[in-house]
Amino acid sequence: MSLTKEQQKKLEKSGYRFVGNNGHAATKICHWTKQSILDKGVCYKEQFYGVKSHRCLQMSPAVPHCQQECEFCWRDLSYTNTDWDGNYDDPKTIIDGAINAQNNLLCGFFGNDKANREKLAESKTPTNAAISLAGEPTLYPEIDELIAEFNRRNFTTFLVSNGQNVDKLKNLSEDPYQLYLSLDAPTRKTYNEVCRPQIMNGWENLNESLETLASFNTRTCIRTTCVKGRNMINPELYAKLIKKANPKFVEIKAYMCVGYSRERLTLGNMPTFDEVVDFACQIGDECGREITNESEISRVVLLE
Repeated sequence: MSLTKEQQKKLEKSGYRFVGNNGHAATKICHWTKQSILDKGVCYKEQFYGVKSHRCLQMSPAVPHCQQECEFCWRDLSYTNTDWDGNYDDPKTIIDGAINAQNNLLCGFFGNDKANREKLAESKTPTNAAISLAGEPTLYPEIDELIAEFNRRNFTTFLVSNGQNVDKLKNLSEDPYQLYLSLDAPTRKTYNEVCRPQIMNGWENLNESLETLASFNTRTCIRTTCVKGRNMINPELYAKLIKKANPKFVEIKAYMCVGYSRERLTLGNMPTFDEVVDFACQIGDECGREITNESEISRVVLLE
């Protein structure tokens, strides 16, 4: 089921804007989009991959739908659904609505003397879709057509998946520009404790998706969210899983103590940048990868 009007209003207070008619798709302006327009910095994805922060559309077609209730997730997990049950909006409606909503949210910058006018003009026509705002996007029934529609509009797409919807991942007919797979535990025990799957065979699903990742022709990336005291263990086992997936990139990133995750974790669970670098080096040494880029402010490093 989709979100109720009351649940949507609650999320809208934190910056979400729902699009379409069925309460499952939304966009939200990323912090780094605003910072870029003000010339105060850019997202690490611009630094690592060249994605322009001021032209990035952060969105999700499946806000309330996910098969995991990760400890480190910033969302209110009380409305999470593991299955899709109900109507849904078509990709064109979602994309048109998301672009319009983003433009409306950014309109205030046109009255800000500190805003970069050139970036503001370009921001009206985004060129990258970060399909990662909330939920598991592969649960959206028309995820293939959504990616295809973005491709037709000359967008690059960054699709982030938790690896639980194995069949959909295996049978994607449209490749995103970059496919992310979240790897947030080195063992079944840690996975169950930290990622808290709400369906059977979560660890098996993740491992099958890791094996599938190696078969993709598109750019692939594994992202690990490091939670101090919870999953920053067994770097050699992370390395073994990374070798199996053979991604082009590996991002090792700190958990950030924000949103509803503060009800489950504390500031003590947020590793320092140096701790992230050290853990990334341990993983890299075990799987033959080196740090090629880093962003201290976002506490993330890139292994290639």
